[in-house]
Amino acid sequence: MTADTLWSRLHGRTSAGVPRWAVLAAYAIPLAVLPSSLWRIAAFILDVPLLEPGPTPAGQEQLNGWWYILLLSVVSEGAALLAVGLVSEWGEVWPRWVPVLRGRRVPVMAAVIPAGLGALALLVFPYAMISISLGVKFNGDPTGLVTHGWQTVVFHAMYWPLAVWSPLLALLTVHYYRRRTVAPRGRVMAPSR
Repeated sequence: MTADTLWSRLHGRTSAGVPRWAVLAAYAIPLAVLPSSLWRIAAFILDVPLLEPGPTPAGQEQLNGWWYILLLSVVSEGAALLAVGLVSEWGEVWPRWVPVLRGRRVPVMAAVIPAGLGALALLVFPYAMISISLGVKFNGDPTGLVTHGWQTVVFHAMYWPLAVWSPLLALLTVHYYRRRTVAPRGRVMAPSR
């Protein structure tokens, strides 16, 4: 099995007409999400000393279950990997393992609306990172996150990449929409349903 075959099996083939920058942006998203997931797993499941020991902030007790941290990390990475669909064939034609829909074209808006809403919702990360960097929560209260020295550097190095998720996803969503709805000579095609 060649590297190209393995690559194709892992993510599907890249759609025709997708420029290299879009493919790189699509793969940058899951790579940007991965460090924060690894940090959460290391800090809360593996007990790596990435936070100062102390009392659990009020309301956080139920969030400390290992299952919650693992689920949050897996769901975050899974959502980030969906960006690859905006540049891959499986983002245009339903894969064969999807019952009833297999082989049919994915309606343009079925991908654009969730991706656009996701990009909008993910704008929270740049704001959150600025707030955390200033030591406050969204409402202005001091954050319960306590780090010092190297812990602070590691935290920011692992979480600041999340700030690129929203703009990259928005860029890919616009590119996907334009690529699927504009004919090669600039004529606008009707979006597939």
